[in-house]
Amino acid sequence: MSRCVVVGAGAREHALAWALAKSAEVIVTPGNAGMAAHGLTCVATPASELEADLFVIGPEQPLVEGLADVLRAQGKNVVGPGADGARLEGSKAHMKNFLAAAGVPTADFGVFDDLEAAITRLRNTRPPYVIKTDGLAAGKGVLVTTDFDEAARDLEAKLRGDAFGEAGTTVVIEEALHGTECSLLVLCDGKDLFALSPAQDFKRVGDDDTGANTGGMGAFAPLALPEGEVELILRDVLAPTLAELRRRGVDYRGVLYAGVMRTAKGPQLLEYNVRFGDPETQVLAPLYDEGLYALLLAVATGQLEKVRATPRGAAVTVVLAAAGYPHDPRRGDEIAGLGEDGQLEEPREGVVLFHAGTTRDDDGSWRTNGGRVLAVTATGVDVREARQRAYDAAALVSFEGRVWRRDVAAGVS
Repeated sequence: MSRCVVVGAGAREHALAWALAKSAEVIVTPGNAGMAAHGLTCVATPASELEADLFVIGPEQPLVEGLADVLRAQGKNVVGPGADGARLEGSKAHMKNFLAAAGVPTADFGVFDDLEAAITRLRNTRPPYVIKTDGLAAGKGVLVTTDFDEAARDLEAKLRGDAFGEAGTTVVIEEALHGTECSLLVLCDGKDLFALSPAQDFKRVGDDDTGANTGGMGAFAPLALPEGEVELILRDVLAPTLAELRRRGVDYRGVLYAGVMRTAKGPQLLEYNVRFGDPETQVLAPLYDEGLYALLLAVATGQLEKVRATPRGAAVTVVLAAAGYPHDPRRGDEIAGLGEDGQLEEPREGVVLFHAGTTRDDDGSWRTNGGRVLAVTATGVDVREARQRAYDAAALVSFEGRVWRRDVAAGVS
């Protein structure tokens, strides 16, 4: 049987490992208590000291730091770009300049490391104001506001290093795009592209898109798009990106996660992530199920044109987050409703729990151990059925101060 190593410790990696385990022996490094309880093998051994047919790197930090380069130098098959390709996420300033060079449609922007110049740009910008931290900020480095004073305070906190340290001392200020947003995760083997089912995530912490931006409070797939729109995004956004990567000598093998705004002028790219999205992976992995391993092996070996997979049904994920999330999440609250395997004490059809911020006491009880705690995921014949199952299941899990949105995929059939 083939062996696969998944690098990471969150709900995204739990979802990837769970789906890949249907076709291969899976090892997760370092994994988490919820994965181990779910029957997955978790080890503390660095990926570079493991042997496998396929390595899948989940988080952005090791990609930006060059883990994929290290593994490829050892002759290993890897899903994830090298450090040169990972700069598309590691630096938003680099990404925006890259998009301009590639001719990819995106919002007008400016890059600043000087507060006075940034404030001047802000004064000449029509609200809402969009301010992005240049470096990695765990999905929390973007402010969108109509309040000039709030935007100015945000600029000051970032550029002085108070908000995100060195990651925030350069910022991107860009025009606000108007339309509907979609997440398109596209597999790339350096030559060819394959789009996974369109998804939609829910970034703000509160219902009706209120409150602070987060790493994501839920998602659903498939997102129904007009006929031909995925092909349009591939043509106008992804293909020029791949062409520019190749022009720069970057052999990109991994995921290009395109956050796209569907505007009256056509699709415009908000930003790229260079890995599987979280929580989008939690809804996509169940749809591709046992076909995921073949797809990802083809990405790593440059054989993507030979492999295709069709998603089945629909999926919805509802994230349960800790009290105080996203600014000051509390740890240590006991979680009720989980069994020995970290899944529901009362199992429900089509439901699986992916663990992000959990830990387990010696007596077997589960506790919160991070901002986003659990991703409650359900599948169904359509989004409506999957949503009902996900919320019914989420209601069975409780802990003090639980934060969750109640409108994920609301009104979607």
